[in-house]
Amino acid sequence: MGKIKSVNPFSGQLLKEYESYSDDKINEVLAFSEKAFKVWKGYSFEKRSSLFNKIAGKLREKKGYLSALMTSEMGKPIKEAEAEVEKCAWVCEYYAENAEFFLKDDLIISDASESYVEFDPLGCILAIMPWNFPFWQVFRFAAPTIMAGNTGILKHASNVPQCALAIQDLFEEAGFPKGVFQSVLISGEDTDRLIAHKTIKAVTLTGSEQAGMKVAASAGANLKKTVLELGGSDPFIVLKDANIEEAAMWAVKARMINNGQSCIAAKRFIVMDSIKNQFVEVMAKAISVLKLGDPLLPEVQVGPLARKDLAESLHAQVQKSIALGASVVVGGIPPKGAVFTPTILDNVKPGMPAFDEELFGPVAAIISVHHEQEAINMANQSKYGLGASIWTGDFEKGKVLARHIESGSVFINGMVKSDPRLPFGGVKLSGYGRELAAFGIREFVNIKSVWVK
Repeated sequence: MGKIKSVNPFSGQLLKEYESYSDDKINEVLAFSEKAFKVWKGYSFEKRSSLFNKIAGKLREKKGYLSALMTSEMGKPIKEAEAEVEKCAWVCEYYAENAEFFLKDDLIISDASESYVEFDPLGCILAIMPWNFPFWQVFRFAAPTIMAGNTGILKHASNVPQCALAIQDLFEEAGFPKGVFQSVLISGEDTDRLIAHKTIKAVTLTGSEQAGMKVAASAGANLKKTVLELGGSDPFIVLKDANIEEAAMWAVKARMINNGQSCIAAKRFIVMDSIKNQFVEVMAKAISVLKLGDPLLPEVQVGPLARKDLAESLHAQVQKSIALGASVVVGGIPPKGAVFTPTILDNVKPGMPAFDEELFGPVAAIISVHHEQEAINMANQSKYGLGASIWTGDFEKGKVLARHIESGSVFINGMVKSDPRLPFGGVKLSGYGRELAAFGIREFVNIKSVWVK
């Protein structure tokens, strides 16, 4: 057993330290989950909804504490943390209201007197979640999965143990039966054994493509379903008929949200060459005045990356891109601890890390193109396919172009975001399966045909 440490990435202060769960403790968690499932699956949708509405109330009641907790553990600006708590409450209320409708029996005409499809819960679902949205990622999984009648076990990122335990506390305080939702404090190396356990019926992971491949291999070896939401290098396409000022200001927000640490943050800005200079000028001016500092201060817009090593890796990607011909518009300086100065790289081309890899931090890559087809080609010339946005004055043209984008979502004249009402997920190395909306709640159920004569 090792130590699970909670460290403030801005100050470097050790906040708390925990012992990794022992084998006995993990077995206890699994037993509680299995026992809870036998009870929870029998709860009516009305009773489940009542509890999820209560947890939404608890989230709002404790918003100040929970926001400060996630900001202290992983560094997101406090105002964004507060918005994250509100979004978690929203997804709980959304499924409390809609789960029964999404999972109602689906009548099918066949050769039977009556035939229909019903949606039954599977059992205990393991969620392996990242640190970048330490509450939203978890509730995005938990609300639909548990409303469907499953139980959940969370293996959270090792640098946000306090968030993991706080989420378990919220379920218990809201009155959920013991074992319906539990967190386990274990290292990544211990995850395979958990996946293999007979209690775990399926696995969902949000993380890197490397982590996704490992989890998919482990789950596949045990014939267990997976849903994977992995990396992204989202294209932000600006056509010459777009409102350039508006697009550039949204570009700053789309790249800098959560200190740039978002799978669906815009990362590759594909701009028509006739308007590129104007677009970059507006974007650079806006980025240059962003306030960096302690993310607990409400006026701070960009805090540190979640760990010092992440800032160092990002800087290495930037420097390699510069060595290959990219030019610095703003930023480009070495990080101070985990604090990374927002950066714009121009003249980015395929073959550079800024184009080919996911830059998980506040670095924008500008890619100049001559025409719309080249923009689509550049957008699709990526191993990822999570989200994309198109900025144009002709939204009908935007809809036509959207059909040619290889990604799980396309936003026309808007920033890519997750929304409980819309399915969320990717293609290519961005993963498979969907979260949210009706599609998400049907991922972890037995889709059972019933035929009656």
